[in-house]
Amino acid sequence: MNSANSENIANGYVQMSKISTRLAAIEPSATLAVTQKTGELRAKGIDVIGFSAGEPDFATPQHIIEAAKAALDAGATRYTPAAGTVALKRAVAAQNERVRKISTSDEQVIICTGAKHVLYNFFMAVLDVGDEVLIPSPFYVSYPDQVRLAGGIPVMVPTFAHDNWVMDPSLLEKAVTSRSKVLLLNSPSNPTGGLYNRDQMKAVVDKAISLGLYVISDEIYRDLVYDDHEFVSAMYSPDVDMSRIFIVDGVSKTYAMTGWRIGWGIGDPEIVAAMTKIQGQAITNPTAISQEAALAAVEGPLDFLPGWKQQYQARRDAFVAGLNAIDGMECKMPPGAFYVFPDVTQILPKMAPGSTDIDFAKWLLENANVAVVPGTPFGAPGYIRLAYATSMELIIEGLSRMTIACRKL
Repeated sequence: MNSANSENIANGYVQMSKISTRLAAIEPSATLAVTQKTGELRAKGIDVIGFSAGEPDFATPQHIIEAAKAALDAGATRYTPAAGTVALKRAVAAQNERVRKISTSDEQVIICTGAKHVLYNFFMAVLDVGDEVLIPSPFYVSYPDQVRLAGGIPVMVPTFAHDNWVMDPSLLEKAVTSRSKVLLLNSPSNPTGGLYNRDQMKAVVDKAISLGLYVISDEIYRDLVYDDHEFVSAMYSPDVDMSRIFIVDGVSKTYAMTGWRIGWGIGDPEIVAAMTKIQGQAITNPTAISQEAALAAVEGPLDFLPGWKQQYQARRDAFVAGLNAIDGMECKMPPGAFYVFPDVTQILPKMAPGSTDIDFAKWLLENANVAVVPGTPFGAPGYIRLAYATSMELIIEGLSRMTIACRKL
């Protein structure tokens, strides 16, 4: 111990780490990291095709833009209530009654700065240190780290491609311990595009509630379902115990409003009140002008959506066909969201011994100028995630680059 430290300790000062220890187990977002890297390469003049960002390439509908302009002119530039404006909360409650056929009051709704923020506030509100959150794997990359930040313990429950990534209720029951408190669902799923049908959702939700768990269901992709498939909420029936279910939703995906940062939670008023307390101390309130834009979205027409979905579906079909044509790749047809999730385990041995999906994603970026996200951060080693929220032209060009590069292996 040097003399300066000895003097500090003698004077009652202790040398402490600059960064909180709670961040030691937290990783940066893998999807944002790849997107940032793609941007850096493009800034250097490198022609990179990015399939990493989960962001619609369509413009926010014009009637929403115009509503935001009008709201600015009307002075919507000040604080709002911490849980969101009364008008937006009422609109969300009304939408929930239309979509999920569940009677909903203002007290059951909180407006946050994006769906991810809803999840964070929920975990901060309900978890004590050591509480377990059961998460079907593969999972969205932020779920486990958000649980850890709230002092909880993420517990992964495996799902499988041959089951279309739908969780088996018996595996959920096996994973439950005396510390288990929450089950986190995501349908349609990021990263797999998997989707629970009515019987599957009922079986999982009923099992979770019977085991004493709360269910938080991330349903941000609910409008992006294709073919003859149907979206089914965790609030699948008015008969389900609503006090045990919390819904996460928002404007980002359906309305192409990722940058507006508005999401909402719907559930038990006691939990909403606790989340509101956290939000009031953390951010004061969601952005006023974004709430006005979200109000126009929720109350406005959806006439743009069928055309968007038609394009998404065509892109998905082209992507799946193109990926399956690459020797060593296997890609199932996802029923929802806007991601494909091919298995690349047969390609990896063609690379250096011991190569992983992380190595393969790096190799594609370096050898094909194509950016994808490896499956490992999603809890799925041997897979990669590609977003088809981009133009058909770029998808075709990206597939061509990947095909040519993989032939060299």
